[in-house]
Amino acid sequence: MSDTASPAERYRAAAVRNATPRLQEFRARQRFDLDAFQLEACERIENGSSVLVAAPTGAGKTIVAEFAIALAMHGDRGKVFYTTPMKALSNQKFQELTAEYGSEHVGLLTGDTNVNGNARIVVMTTEVLRNMLYADSDALTDLAFVIMDEVHYLADRFRGAVWEEVIIHLPQAVRMVSLSATVSNAEEFGDWLQAVRGDTAVIVSEERPVPLTQHVLMRNKLIDLFAAPSLADTHQVNPELVRMAQFGGRAPNSRQYKDISRYNQRRAPHRAEKLDRGHFVQMLDDHHLLPAIFFVFSRVGCDQAVKQVLRSGIRLTEAHERDEIRQIVDEHCRTLLDEDLAVLGYWEWLDGLERGVAAHHAGLLPAFKEVVEELFRRKLVKVVFATETLALGINMPARTVVLEKLEKFNGEARVPITPGEYTQITGRAGRRGIDVEGHAVIQWTEGLHPQSVASLASRRTYPLNSSFRPTYNMAVNLIDQFGRQRTRQILESSFAQFQADRAVVGIARKVREQESSLAGYEKSMSCHLGDFVEYAGIRRELTDLERKGEPNGSRASKDRRQRKLAELRKRMRAHACHVCPHREDHARWAERWFKLKKQTDQLRQQIQTRTGAVARVFDRVVDVLLEYEYLARDEHGAVVVAAPGRTLKRIYGERDLLVAECLRTGAWNDLDAASLAAMAAAIVYEPRREEQNTPERFLPRGPFRSALERTQDLWSRLDDSEREHRLPGSNPISTGLSLAMHQWAKGANLDTVLIEAELAAGDFVRWCKQTIDLLDQLRVVDGPVGRHSREALDSIRRGIVAYSSL
Repeated sequence: MSDTASPAERYRAAAVRNATPRLQEFRARQRFDLDAFQLEACERIENGSSVLVAAPTGAGKTIVAEFAIALAMHGDRGKVFYTTPMKALSNQKFQELTAEYGSEHVGLLTGDTNVNGNARIVVMTTEVLRNMLYADSDALTDLAFVIMDEVHYLADRFRGAVWEEVIIHLPQAVRMVSLSATVSNAEEFGDWLQAVRGDTAVIVSEERPVPLTQHVLMRNKLIDLFAAPSLADTHQVNPELVRMAQFGGRAPNSRQYKDISRYNQRRAPHRAEKLDRGHFVQMLDDHHLLPAIFFVFSRVGCDQAVKQVLRSGIRLTEAHERDEIRQIVDEHCRTLLDEDLAVLGYWEWLDGLERGVAAHHAGLLPAFKEVVEELFRRKLVKVVFATETLALGINMPARTVVLEKLEKFNGEARVPITPGEYTQITGRAGRRGIDVEGHAVIQWTEGLHPQSVASLASRRTYPLNSSFRPTYNMAVNLIDQFGRQRTRQILESSFAQFQADRAVVGIARKVREQESSLAGYEKSMSCHLGDFVEYAGIRRELTDLERKGEPNGSRASKDRRQRKLAELRKRMRAHACHVCPHREDHARWAERWFKLKKQTDQLRQQIQTRTGAVARVFDRVVDVLLEYEYLARDEHGAVVVAAPGRTLKRIYGERDLLVAECLRTGAWNDLDAASLAAMAAAIVYEPRREEQNTPERFLPRGPFRSALERTQDLWSRLDDSEREHRLPGSNPISTGLSLAMHQWAKGANLDTVLIEAELAAGDFVRWCKQTIDLLDQLRVVDGPVGRHSREALDSIRRGIVAYSSL
């Protein structure tokens, strides 16, 4: 090894020399030799540790997960759960693992899909694993590894808490392989994992396997953002770019940009508009910078961009590629009904695919998105206009990534994208083994300052912040399993609390360990004749009083001491345990118990005097549940789950308590299947900010309207109660999708329903799936709601919804 080798290169060389036969065998099967961080992570896993691997997109984090799977599959026992944040990712990973290990060894669980769920390798969404843990599922037996892909998703404010629940509740014997994007506080997150999971190695790599060159497209010139790639960390902007920005994008000819003015030759020389998309795509093709992904941050913008490029007459495919494209499309879409094709814009979509151009966003039918992903991976589609959802882990690497704007609409206002978002998006650029370098292109607009772009595009990362908060469902599940006090201690172990006060997690863990020791001591001092804890308490009180000696007070105080001593000696001799032949052995264990209990009580006091923010929110949640009688107090005053709470345990979602209240009060008992589907849609649907509720006269007739009124009344009372208990409350129920869902459940055609819903096909399918998730929870309820839920499920799972659930 050369003296000039980097520390990573030196580590890698040493790791290769010392690799075990199993790791050497695994290395030999890979397309690329393992990098230093991959070797280190695999070594730590083989040595019995859990690992957190934080590395850039495309760096090869999943290799570490694949090694853990190979280890588990090496023996006769041991299962692996592979969790992902999205069903699309689960489906993709399921296909990859099936190709590797065979269909008999790989399963898939995503809520609406159950394939070979008892396999040794099961791919699932994180929510499925959380539900298994709460149900104490038999599937957890022999579980060796849990792989948490995209674990940084725990920062998601809607679903992130699920990741923390899984991490906290997994059996300690299960090792975790956590894969994360590069975050700036990986060590802090790793420290928390170490605190709650035990031995966890934190392995961070900031090296991209394919270097990234960053450019700015300024009017009709492509200019390097940095004067040299090595200066990216120092934010030293290309001086040519600074000069051009000062003069509105105009500058003399320079060697530091590629002259692409011929792509604007149709334009008048004095005009300053940015390069149109058709010319932009042609320029990228001529400079061998395709395939490319354009991030637009707007679904409508993505669709319009495709139309604009197609209007320019561009064609990026050859005849044999178009034949292959048609074959793949036919294979994926053969089950779609002919009458739905026009409604879905099938023919225009197919024309774009055959010319090598497509859109990718949440409004697309899932089948269409799957086709676009496959065609892009096969290099048949060359240009994709996408929203940022494409940056969340789906395997679609490109040679070039283009950002048309550096701001996006967050639901309330237009805001700049963050360094973390920029890192995720540009991480798609550069295909390992194919590209020497990846390219990121930012389209310059008036007012864009080069230095701010450079700061965004440097190797800065983003912090991982917890979004954990106790929910009603979580509360009843944990209290039922652990009791209120233990649940509070568990919540003290959350990453949210860890970030609020890092010390609390360590203290809470020590309390749990000492409680286990206390239980062992108590067992060792147990006496068949009576309560030895009580007897030991008398002895301890007597000993303490004797050690104090005579008081320096009045005769009366001395008399009181003597009477107290006599009373304690009498109680001690009269106690059943006093004549036990093993009394002194028990007493030694009792002394240890008292000392440890005193220390444990002091630790609990430390926890109580610290922030305790998560536990305080939990206490408020418990107060609401006590008020609504989902929890109750037993004869000893302990909080336990009441009968209605058994139903709430099975309801997952943002409106878990409202759903449980509707079931408890019978608010939905008179609804038929279609009306129940419409009601479930109202519960899960989240309207766009500007969207209004459907006027009552257009809502489904019959029992639906009265059931809706009762549901809204229950929501109003619950919202008032939450705010009284200093909880945030919830948004009103939205009926914007109810009529369309009612029509769909009644058998209406797709065209009618999409017009009524004013939704894209992909959005309608997505809300149908969420409605199905709720109905699936309701189908086990006794009585008419359960029966009609099962009927509603059958009526909704048809056409494009059924196809998209495969």
